[in-house]
Amino acid sequence: MNTEINGAIFLHPLIWVHRKTVQIGIKIDSPVSLVMFTTAMNPPATEMNDLVKNSVLYKEFLAERDEILRHKWIESEKQGHDIGFEKALLDWIIKYRSAWRSDRAKALRDQSTTKE
Repeated sequence: MNTEINGAIFLHPLIWVHRKTVQIGIKIDSPVSLVMFTTAMNPPATEMNDLVKNSVLYKEFLAERDEILRHKWIESEKQGHDIGFEKALLDWIIKYRSAWRSDRAKALRDQSTTKE
């Protein structure tokens, strides 16, 4: 995961180690501290996956993406060729997003009230 270019070790897109000093002011003075820093900056995938997969924001993103992909498929079938994700995204946002979000918010509200 780390990349070395001209003596600089890239740990993360925004953090690089060069001559044992990190841009954000953390001194990396031993291989152990480098491993600790790398582990802290790149948590194990399972922890991150669980955190993300359980977040409401991520679930909403997936639901919206599914709608966009459905729209892409329908419009591509109508036109007889793949219209591409970007065109489908823009078309869906302009034509359907507001109504979809309102309907989804209402459905989620109704679902939460029936559970209580």
